[in-house]
Amino acid sequence: MLGYPDRYRLMHYSGDTDGAVATLGTRRWIKEQPWPITKEWRPWTTNGDLSGYLEDRGQFTFATIHGVGHMAPQWKRQAVT
Repeated sequence: MLGYPDRYRLMHYSGDTDGAVATLGTRRWIKEQPWPITKEWRPWTTNGDLSGYLEDRGQFTFATIHGVGHMAPQWKRQAVT
């Protein structure tokens, strides 16, 4: 996948309220790739609170961060670390 050896895992995150780099556009781009879904779209939590959603496509994981834009590491530090 992507020309990377299988030992590498890739993760891309997107804040679900990002107006500059919209999650919808990223999801559309991912769907256009020839990567099969290996784990369906599912919620993930931090300390019992919804943190976002995940989807795996082989070695690639797409994660949304609930309630923030592209500054997720600044505004949702606990959820993204």
